[in-house]
Amino acid sequence: MKAVILAGGLGTRLRPLTYTIPKALVPLCGKPLISHIVDSMPPSIDTVLIAVNYMRDALESYFRGLDLPREIIMVEELEPLGTGGALKNVGRYLDETFVAFNGDVVSSIDLDAMVCFHNSSGGIGTVALWHVEDPSAFGAVALGENGRIVKFQEKPPKDLALSNLVNAGAYVFEPDILDWIGPGNVSLEREVFPQILTRGLYGHRFGGYWVDCGTRENFLRAQRVLMDGGRHLMSNTELVGASRVIGPNYLDGVKCLSGRIGPYVSAHKGVVIKEESEVSDSILMEGVILEQGSRVKGSIVGPGVTIASSETATDSILALH
Repeated sequence: MKAVILAGGLGTRLRPLTYTIPKALVPLCGKPLISHIVDSMPPSIDTVLIAVNYMRDALESYFRGLDLPREIIMVEELEPLGTGGALKNVGRYLDETFVAFNGDVVSSIDLDAMVCFHNSSGGIGTVALWHVEDPSAFGAVALGENGRIVKFQEKPPKDLALSNLVNAGAYVFEPDILDWIGPGNVSLEREVFPQILTRGLYGHRFGGYWVDCGTRENFLRAQRVLMDGGRHLMSNTELVGASRVIGPNYLDGVKCLSGRIGPYVSAHKGVVIKEESEVSDSILMEGVILEQGSRVKGSIVGPGVTIASSETATDSILALH
């Protein structure tokens, strides 16, 4: 079976970091965001098509260095095509039932179970659904009998929402879906799905966790979820003097000189945390230096950035230009 990852976005909400690094390659607990999607796929997925527009070379270089049990094919978009247009652009590869993922979602979905549900429903598509307390930032999905989707409601007021179920950005489709996608920039959610309700579009609910990593806040929330679920590490890390490490973290190649780390910190090769510096709920990419007495909280700090002595970075994205 083939899978499509829709990774064509510019990552504007993670700028300035994404001026030099595609969102798909921003590290999340020790590996790029896109690898969390690829690595979670079951053995039934033998080919992954990555629909990419922005910084394709960087993605190609990353996957070229990996030894994966499935084929990776990059399919370039010469211009942004939206979620529907991106599927249409890879259509020449899709001649049987396939799965698709938004490229910025981390979740615990059981894909085999979703495919099984799809096959039993006999519809043209199945949409993964996640329960939220407030669907007003997403869009509600109303279900009828046997899980069939009967209506979409775009960003409704909380008290007027048809349900608390929202599109979780994972799909199973029959190749016929491509016939409903027009040319150019097309949105699956707004333009295609309302047209195919009569063809049988079903919703598959799942539990566990789900995070849309499009913003700094949600990227760090995904990090907390994964660390709480067991993805933490301390490797090749040197703790000197009165250094303190608190709570779950992912530390690989870090040197701490009487500083404080954690909880929920991901720090990578070459990171140095100097005396009386503190970092929590943050990502420190390769080569970041926290000078004496600096503070970092709720932030993503790009490769090679130095936080000056006594400087504070809170709820920020920092990157070299």
